[in-house]
Amino acid sequence: MSAALTFVAPPPGLAPLVDFTLRPVDGAPGLFALEAAAGSGRRLFVLDASVYLPDYQPVISDEDAAALDLAGPEQALVLVVANPGPAGTTVNLLAPVVVNSATGACAQVILEGQDWPLRAELSPQSA
Repeated sequence: MSAALTFVAPPPGLAPLVDFTLRPVDGAPGLFALEAAAGSGRRLFVLDASVYLPDYQPVISDEDAAALDLAGPEQALVLVVANPGPAGTTVNLLAPVVVNSATGACAQVILEGQDWPLRAELSPQSA
């Protein structure tokens, strides 16, 4: 099932786009295509961190949580942008996409003061 998502601010590199559709990729639980709703052809692949990276526990700032109107951590869906390449797939752990699962509001947040890599290799065991 697809979900409509609205970024509270355009994601980096995709301004002025804020309306997207999150579509599951068939045969790959927890893998999604995040497609711009404006028909721009812009698409990112994102992974549900709870499926692929169960030890990934980013701390979302109170300001970011308030901007998304999150009532608690259980309401947040944390997605990481996947970058497939010839040598394997990397994921951006420094700037996850956080989704309010109740409203569809989302933001790509920069995790200030946390030691998460911008390009972490996705291990074959995770995929």
